[in-house]
This record gives sequence, C-alpha cells and structure tokens, in this order.
Amino acid sequence: MKYTFPLVAVIALALIAWIGSALGLQHLFGVVVPYAALLLFVGGFCWRVLYWAKSPVPFRIPTTCGQGFSMPWVKRDKFEAPVSTGEVLCRMFMEIFLFRSLWRNTKAAVKPGPELTYSATRWLWLFGILFHYSMLIILLRHLRLFVGSELFFVKALDAIDGFTLHPTPELSLYLTDALILVGLIALLARRFVIKTVNYISLANDYFPLFLLIGIALTGILMRYFLRSGVDIVAIKQLALGLTTFKPVVPADIASIFYVHLFLVSCLLAYFPFSKLMHMGGVFLSPTRNLANDSRMRRHINPWNPDIRPHSYASYEDEFRADMIEQGIPVEKELPQG
Repeated sequence: MKYTFPLVAVIALALIAWIGSALGLQHLFGVVVPYAALLLFVGGFCWRVLYWAKSPVPFRIPTTCGQGFSMPWVKRDKFEAPVSTGEVLCRMFMEIFLFRSLWRNTKAAVKPGPELTYSATRWLWLFGILFHYSMLIILLRHLRLFVGSELFFVKALDAIDGFTLHPTPELSLYLTDALILVGLIALLARRFVIKTVNYISLANDYFPLFLLIGIALTGILMRYFLRSGVDIVAIKQLALGLTTFKPVVPADIASIFYVHLFLVSCLLAYFPFSKLMHMGGVFLSPTRNLANDSRMRRHINPWNPDIRPHSYASYEDEFRADMIEQGIPVEKELPQG
C-alpha cells in the first residue's frame, strides 16, 4: 500500500484534470488551481523557513569527518571541519551545488568471515545530480513562456541542451528530457530494489517521485508525441496572462496541457509540507552552516537560565538542621537554646 496508493493518487489526479478540462473547466484548471497552488507554495515555504530560523541552536553541532584545527603543524581538512566563515561558505557551496555529502556516502556490508566492509555508492550521487540539474535546466527553459521576449541564457541552454534530428530539423530534442526520467526512475527503483531502503520508505517518499515522473511524462508527451494537438502560442498567452494577473484562457489548448499544469500545481501545493523542503532547509541546517570552532571559542547557551552561585556555607546554613538530623557532618553546629 505504501507505493500503490501514491501511484493510484497520481493517476487519479491526472484523470481529474483530463476529465475536468474536457467538461469545460479550463478556467478552474488553468487559472484558479495554479494561483491557489502558488499561494500555498509561497506561504508554506516562508512559514517553514521562518519556523526553522526561529528554532534555537544553542550549541555548535557541525558535522565533521576530517581533521579539525589543532596544532599549526597538523594538516587539517578545511572543508570537513571549517573554522572560518569563508570555509563554511565553501562547504555550503559544494553541498548545495555539488551534493558533496552524497558523493561521500558509503554503504556498510557484512561479508563472510564475518568482515564489516564499506564501499562507495557514487551511483546515488550520479542519479541525484542528473535529476536535480535536469530539473533546473527545464525550469529555466520554461521561463520563455512567462516573459515577452526570449532570454539570452535560455537561448544558450537550448544550444547546449538541444539537438535536432535529420528527419525533423524543426524539432529540437532535449537531453534533459531523457536525463530527468533516468534520474527519477533510478531513484524510484532504489526504493524498490534495496531492501533496507524499501523497509524505511513510506508513502510520502513515493508520492513525490510518482508525481514528478507524471509531470515529466506529460511534458514529453506534449512536446514529442502530441505536438500537433498542442498550441504553444495559446499556452504562452495563458502563461503571460497568469504572470501579469490578467489571465486569459484560450479555447484551443489540449487537455494534456491541463493535466501537466494540474500535476505541477499539485507539486507546488504539496512542496512546503513534504520532505522536498530540504531545498530550503539545507541553508538552515546547523550541521552544515556552523563553524567547527568549539575548541577555539567558548559558546554560551543564551537560553540558559540565570543561576546564581550557591556556596557550601550558604547551603549548610539553609539545610543545617536537616543535615544534623540525617547524621551528615557539618562545619558549624546549631546555635544553643
């Protein structure tokens, strides 16, 4: 049930948009739902980030796995145990843009002997990179739908990412359209094939993967297989109307587009309340964005209560009678009389 229910849910969402647009509800799926999803995305994203930003971090808890700063002649690992702001920024850059912690991911296994062995799982890093960067390039390419003129970097991405085939020179084939599916299917297969990962996976781990695969498949269908029934000019008119808050819903947009747009809207609405929020959370993770300088500076927890010192003499004055009654030696006896 943990993977059949998310799959059925995504198929049901696609059918809802398909049937609804066929019944004349284009304004609902083309204007109302995207605006509502965008509001949920922006509001939920800001709420989660502000909630995390207000969470107290009283101690320095950076994750370190290299030689820390010690004696001058001991070589240290600047990126695994950073002690300055610049080193932390370099570490964050490599984490955000290169997935460095995923690159260093290892797998433990027990071999006959028994012998505990560790091996690298770089394939996970590769498929993660394929998916995330393909998604980024596809999103940047889609900017042409929301602006009046062609952006220079979008043209550059087209030249790098796209290529044409001889029988259809007017149609560019994009590498990222294939790579994003390869990355998503590999990440999904990982949760099916690896028993330990499958055991800890929940329905909310499968749902975004199925949803992203559905978005990618509907986009590919529109571009390569149902191109004759999809009016790109009408779609751009709708997108520009949404951007300028003057939405106009053309009558000649195929239902497959509304399925694609509805799945994207569902992803936006679901995003702030899911594990996908690691996109924003990585910037606020104290295990990554703090310097490992606990041995160089004293960090005092600002949320600790103000505790006044209590000397032994005052302690004995307060509890002298009870201490004598319990047979505990005291420095001063009770006053006579």
